[in-house]
Formats: sequence, structure tokens, C-alpha cells
Amino acid sequence: MNYFEEIKNKIIDNEIYCKVKDYSKERNTVNTYYEVGKLISEAGKTYGENIIENYSKKLLLDVGKKYNARTLRRMRQLYLFFENQKWSPLGTKLSVSHIRELFCLKDTNEINYYAMICEKENISRDKLKQRIKSKEYERISESAKIKLIENEQPSLPDLVKNPILIKNTNKYDEISEKILQQVILENIDSFMKELGSGFSYVGKEYPIKIGNKYNYIDLLLFNYEYNCFVVVELKITKLKKEHIGQIEVYMNFIDKKLKKVNQDKTIGIIICKKDNEYIIEYCSDKRIISREFELV
Repeated sequence: MNYFEEIKNKIIDNEIYCKVKDYSKERNTVNTYYEVGKLISEAGKTYGENIIENYSKKLLLDVGKKYNARTLRRMRQLYLFFENQKWSPLGTKLSVSHIRELFCLKDTNEINYYAMICEKENISRDKLKQRIKSKEYERISESAKIKLIENEQPSLPDLVKNPILIKNTNKYDEISEKILQQVILENIDSFMKELGSGFSYVGKEYPIKIGNKYNYIDLLLFNYEYNCFVVVELKITKLKKEHIGQIEVYMNFIDKKLKKVNQDKTIGIIICKKDNEYIIEYCSDKRIISREFELV
């Protein structure tokens, strides 16, 4: 087999395809990278590692400077990555640039998680890079990881990160509950992404009248994927048992007064400075979860 001619032809075919059929060029480019990477890998076994330098010099003359030695190494790396993950190049919706961001990861389940996020939320390469850097996969619950491995649908609480990273744009040194709420509202989209996908903002200090007294929910959200309201209470202390009672009352009120018949029961999230696993363990209402926060 003339490996060089095969590689050159596949690259030229992809260049033509990308100009004519723009709508599917990313998928074709991934497939081309995979096939060229496979040929380079096979040629290297026969002719040695220097084959990349030799081929790149010829391609610079025949195709263009875009296909230098660095690009050829990336093509081989993509091929080996797909082989290790047992992925098919035709089965992915990810771009080459997205896939390259996954090269640094070793755990197959973690790789599959970020691939799922990319396809589900259609995030950019830069957003993917940020989410990997924030160790998002490490911050979801073990039950969520197990369900994802077994292709089961995680519950909404499963996917809420721990700790929740809150952007402290104005660099507040001292934090009260009011300031914490303000910091969250300044970056509400980022905050809701930390909770998971499908969240929309309903209101802050949401008023509910219990008896003759008004109470105020720190943050009220709605999740359209799980079709339910989400009550968020903010605490700058360690989790206390009275926090459970407070949020449970608010959740029950929303279920009785605001929830529609076709909607699921309200979820409660207590965001606190320090968690208390024993209080949550003995909480009878499993719709309530607690998460620590960290200002970044």
C-alpha cells in the first residue's frame, strides 16, 4: 500500500467536501482525521516514527501548510483515542477541537460524561475546557456516575455539583446571606449551570404567605427537563436541622399553591458553607439535598 497517496487523497477529499457540503463538514473532518490517523499509525509500524516528518514535508508541497507534522500527530492521536474508547468516528457529533479537549482525560466514564454534555447542551470548545478545568465530573454524585454508566436517567438532585462554584466577580471578602444571593444573581446563568441543565429563573425573595405572616424563599427556580419547581435556600453556616424544616415548609407550600397537576413535586436545595451528612442522612424527605458552596 502507498500510505502517502492514501493519506493525501483522503485529505484532499475532505477539503473538497468541506467546501461543498458545509452542513456536515465537522463529521466528515472527524472521519478523515480518524482514517488518516489510522494510516499514519500503520505506516509508522512499518517505516518508523520519522514517517510523520517525511509525509508532512510532502503534504506541505502537495496540499498546503495546514497539514504539518503537528497536525499529523493530532490525527494519529485522535485515531488512538477512538480506538481506546471503542468509539466510532461516524457515531459522534463532536468536532475535532472538542475531541482534542478530551485527550487529557484518562477515565472512560469521565470522557463519556463530557461527550454527553457537549452533545446535549451544544457547548463551545472553550466552555468544555472550562468545565473540565472546574472538575465538574468529580463534583457530581456517585449515584449519578453509576446511573450514567448504566445508561439510566439520573435524578435532578444527582446532577447538582458539590461543591457549587459561585463566581465572586466583585471579590467580596465578607459574605452574608444577602451578599451571597447578590453574587449569585450577578452570575445567575453560571450558577444555574452548576445546578445542572434545564433550569430557569423564577424569582428572588419569592413571597409566600403562611397564616398571617409572609416568608421569603431565597431563590425560586423551575427545571423544564424534570418539570418541577426548585426551592433554593442560602446559608453561610454549617447545615442545621432547622434548615431542613424551613425548606420543607416552603416546598410543601409551592406544591400546594403553585405546582400544576401535571408537574412533579418540588425539589429543595440548601446551599451552605459546611455540609452535615448526618442531618441529611436522617432527613425523611429525599427531595431535599444540601450542597456546600465555594467562591471562585
